[in-house]
Amino acid sequence: MGRRGFTTRQVHERAPQAAATPRATPIYLTAGFEFDEYEQAAAHFGQGEGYAYTRIGNPTIETVEHTLAALEGGSQALLLATGQAATSVALLALLESGQHVVSSAHIYEGTRGLLRDNLSRLGITTTFVDDIRDLGAWEAAIRPETRVLFAESISNAANRLIDTTALADVARRHGIPLVIDNTFATPYLIRPLELGADVVIHSTSKFLAGHGSVLGGAVVDSGRLDPARAAELFPHLAAPGRGGTPSLLERAGGDARIAYAREAVAARFGPTPSPLNAFLIGQGIETLSLRVARQSANALAVAQWLQDRPEVESVDYVGLPSHPDHDIAVRDLPDGFGSVFTLTLRGDADTARRFVEALEVFTHMTHLGDVRSLVLHPASTSHAFLSDAERAAVGVHPGTLRVSIGIEDAADLIDDLAHALAAASDVSVAVVA
Repeated sequence: MGRRGFTTRQVHERAPQAAATPRATPIYLTAGFEFDEYEQAAAHFGQGEGYAYTRIGNPTIETVEHTLAALEGGSQALLLATGQAATSVALLALLESGQHVVSSAHIYEGTRGLLRDNLSRLGITTTFVDDIRDLGAWEAAIRPETRVLFAESISNAANRLIDTTALADVARRHGIPLVIDNTFATPYLIRPLELGADVVIHSTSKFLAGHGSVLGGAVVDSGRLDPARAAELFPHLAAPGRGGTPSLLERAGGDARIAYAREAVAARFGPTPSPLNAFLIGQGIETLSLRVARQSANALAVAQWLQDRPEVESVDYVGLPSHPDHDIAVRDLPDGFGSVFTLTLRGDADTARRFVEALEVFTHMTHLGDVRSLVLHPASTSHAFLSDAERAAVGVHPGTLRVSIGIEDAADLIDDLAHALAAASDVSVAVVA
């Protein structure tokens, strides 16, 4: 062919692809992928070989999925656009109309809203367990139509710690998967799948990414599945595919749950992460243990200092002996107690406002798991639409503040808190160096 036109050349001219092995994960920032041969397209759509479209599969995204599965001790991971998408996909892969969830009452309010408002419209009901240490309460809430037990490893607000091993035993006796949101703990501090849980979810926007720059979520599956029990409770996993093709249980075995989440939920609802976001999450994961270890150490130092302050009514941090779940923390969190917790000031919402406005090192924002220390007033933000009784039940009071401790120097954080306590009350507080 002769010389092509200018517009054709500006679209199609590119250097030949040379073989290269980059040390950093390459960013495949593309909507789709070329097929080298005619038959390759048919092989992809028939057997799932290779790559065709980023919504279905992308090498950058798959690299991060592989790392997450390895860190959590799971068989496979599925990376999604947000943590809320991860929760939705994980639950929709297991539930259908007429079925039931038993959930801890100590969960993220976005998840509570999903269960109470959105899934209820699809005919899926939820029972919330207030005393999460009471295994009898979990047992009593299970019905013939229950298909999921749901909890957070370390909970939002009151910093409650679930006894994953004991709850996994309850789930196993009933053949019901235990789904754990492990966002607060991260796989560095605790790996619920190794303690018997079946599915783990994350908001990768938080500690895994670490810098507050991108959104993301993940579902990690244990790969443990009793085929007979799964076929009984989750018939969609045992149903033949269109045209009489093998069922997911036949094709994927123990990975049938996450295969359904990947192929039938995520691919169709479409919460696909950007390959650029996946890359940044992967970069964050490379320093996860370093950040979380320092954040946990800082948090313990800050919590210990706060618990002795006369202006502070209580500190809900699982690393303190005063916390009701400290015994589980000592057993299950040998590398640190996490870095997100609440403190309740003596006073009211106005006291909390003066405290927040006086902070200089802490950033006032809706986020957590950042390298920077953050603060939020739950009663007027994340928990604003609960009743007073509902807020009190999950440890949120007018003077309660949630802090996410970062990697700054602990002395600077304590100094900032001391100034804020002085500004929020009439008590003269000496500066702590």
